[in-house]
Amino acid sequence: MRRRTLSRMSLRWTILAPIYDKISHRTEEAGLGTIRESLLADADGRILEIGAGTGSNLRYYVRVDSLVVTEPEPAMLRRLQHRVREEAPRAEAIRAPAEDLPFDDASFDTVVSTLVLCGAHQDRSLTEIRRVLRPAGRLLFIEHVRSEDPALARFQDRINWLNRFLVGCECNRQTLAVIEGAGFTVSHVEHVTMPEAPKFVRPLIVGSAVAA
Repeated sequence: MRRRTLSRMSLRWTILAPIYDKISHRTEEAGLGTIRESLLADADGRILEIGAGTGSNLRYYVRVDSLVVTEPEPAMLRRLQHRVREEAPRAEAIRAPAEDLPFDDASFDTVVSTLVLCGAHQDRSLTEIRRVLRPAGRLLFIEHVRSEDPALARFQDRINWLNRFLVGCECNRQTLAVIEGAGFTVSHVEHVTMPEAPKFVRPLIVGSAVAA
């Protein structure tokens, strides 16, 4: 079953990867890029980004001792590696899932997760993030979440199966509570809206958490 699931995911991203930047461009230009920039201005030290996709965050890293970006899907990784060569030649891009990071304990000062925990296995991913963070290291995040508006939350529940099938995203997850339950102390969080996006994926949390 796991092998079939992984094959289906790879097929999905083989189809989506060539058009991913085009379909996300409007949202990035309408304000998501600004949200990324504001969050990542606070990233420093030894940085790991999980699920980096095609590299939308690369331009926003400014205080970096070292940068490693991971991506599990081969079709996306090829585009990420190309973008790293153009925009962040000192960074390293490798294939790895968030649930199984090939790094030693306490290897990083900062881990970045943007629009990843809606599709990854949250408990396993957050366990791995805590493991590779140094004590008191920080997780910076932008994530889809279940809306606080009951009507929109019910709509997210109804549409979630389709969104999961099409793009591998579960838009109605209680991600903030899961982060806290995984042993992180949330130091800052904002509830914002993803611009120029379907309403069921608009609710976002943006913030930082410290590994206990």
